[in-house]
Amino acid sequence: MSKALGDRGELLAADFMSRHGYEIVERNFRYNRAEIDLIARKGDMIVFCEVKTRKSNAYGTGEEAVDSKKQNQIRKAADGYVYARGIENLEFRFDVIVVDVREKTTSIRHIEDAF
Repeated sequence: MSKALGDRGELLAADFMSRHGYEIVERNFRYNRAEIDLIARKGDMIVFCEVKTRKSNAYGTGEEAVDSKKQNQIRKAADGYVYARGIENLEFRFDVIVVDVREKTTSIRHIEDAF
């Protein structure tokens, strides 16, 4: 997948979340070698969101790409974010957004509390 396609997917995902009442507070947060694509807030909930963009399922679906290794990396980055920002008394969850970009259509699947 090209960086341009991934960037496009992240923009579409951020727009989708904003339209559904989330405030995007950070993009591409890095902690050590781990990264979180989008960090959003809705009420007292912080959402750490992994975005997977696909033009086809030749290499599997977006959901399949968020395996246990990827989940552990995201959790480590989330711990770093909570520590670095001094966050207390907020709930958090891990979501996955899959952006399917086909020739004439684009669809977005938001999987809340994915792991």
